[in-house]
Amino acid sequence: MLSFTDTKKIKIEVKRNKKKIINDPIYGFVNIAYDIVFDIIEHRFFQRLRRIRQLGLTSMVYPGAYHTRFHHVIGAMHLANQALDTLKSKGHQITEDESKAVICGVLLHDIGHGPFSHALEYTITNGINHEELSILFMEALNKEFNGELDLTIKIFKNTYHKKFLHQLVSSQLDVDRLDYLNRDSFYTGVHEGIIGVDRIIKLLNVHNDELVVDEKGIYSIEKFLVARRIMYWQVYLHKTVVAAEFLIINILKKAKELVQKGDNLFCTSSLKLFLESNFTLHDFKNNSNLLSAFSELDDYDVFTCAKQWTNHSDKTLSTLCSWMINRKLYKIKISSEQFPDSTIEQYREKTLKEFEIPENDVQYFVFNETIENNAYNPKKDNISILYKDKTTRDIAEASDQLNISSLSTPVKKYFMCYPKSIEI
Repeated sequence: MLSFTDTKKIKIEVKRNKKKIINDPIYGFVNIAYDIVFDIIEHRFFQRLRRIRQLGLTSMVYPGAYHTRFHHVIGAMHLANQALDTLKSKGHQITEDESKAVICGVLLHDIGHGPFSHALEYTITNGINHEELSILFMEALNKEFNGELDLTIKIFKNTYHKKFLHQLVSSQLDVDRLDYLNRDSFYTGVHEGIIGVDRIIKLLNVHNDELVVDEKGIYSIEKFLVARRIMYWQVYLHKTVVAAEFLIINILKKAKELVQKGDNLFCTSSLKLFLESNFTLHDFKNNSNLLSAFSELDDYDVFTCAKQWTNHSDKTLSTLCSWMINRKLYKIKISSEQFPDSTIEQYREKTLKEFEIPENDVQYFVFNETIENNAYNPKKDNISILYKDKTTRDIAEASDQLNISSLSTPVKKYFMCYPKSIEI
């Protein structure tokens, strides 16, 4: 018989139940299918996505758009699981390890996003896109999980021999796009973005190692492409959203300029590190501590600092931060033609006089840029329709809707931003 002191020497291991469900407002109950998925979700790298908004500053136009990257990747994971079940039911051989790898790839495809997602993608880091950082995060997690993500990384990089698995994770008809269109429509209230996700997934197929859509799904794909075009103009590239995003970009640029000139600017430690230096992808690959530091960055760092900077002695920084905190955004004009240099110069001269700022700082108040909407790019990778005779055609050719062909042509517009108080 064991004494009380003997029992203290016995290590009791309790296996944690990892078969959880998540209640999602779009799809209802979402299952966690594998233990490794639970472990990824619990990891601090992944939990950071709760603190990064899916749509950046879009809530300044659509007040409900406060959903996060965490919401999105959980939904995309759910759709990936459904898509895999559909393909298996049609006789396509997908092993359990391949299914697990695809699910993990979808779950991790956005883990490299920084604060405010795309808005600050090239501001905080020096020309590094989020997918490159996502791969680095995957490789770091793979070491921690003893190689369990080997296949996930191959599929994500498109080096695995079954190319259609990569297309589920990243393509013009991946589960990422299927989720964000419906989810962003739900949270913004813009119903034009709602698509028939269930029908599209049920009609997915594989032909010659390519992800395709059965002929019966052609109209659902047409709706998907039209919805994507509308969502870009009405939500993602809404002129006020663009103005808000460029305001936060200019705030970080000005803060970076001040810090690199020696200003002891109030900053969270994680944000200050990236304002002080211009790190490249090479730096991230050769310094694991840098990736860990990036994993500490989220929207709250930027908001906290911007609130504090409204009282900074630098007039440019304090003015821009005050505008953002109080939603006093730039006035923005959009045109199909470039704005004349003379017009931009007029606005700059008047801004310099009214705000009494250094001449070099006028770039933060008056500037011009371009935006581009490309709903479908057949040169990148096709969305193919599979017919009963086993032939395939690109959706732009298969569709009898004239506007589908036009969607493959990028639409480029020019815009100019300037303070609302400036009139010419």
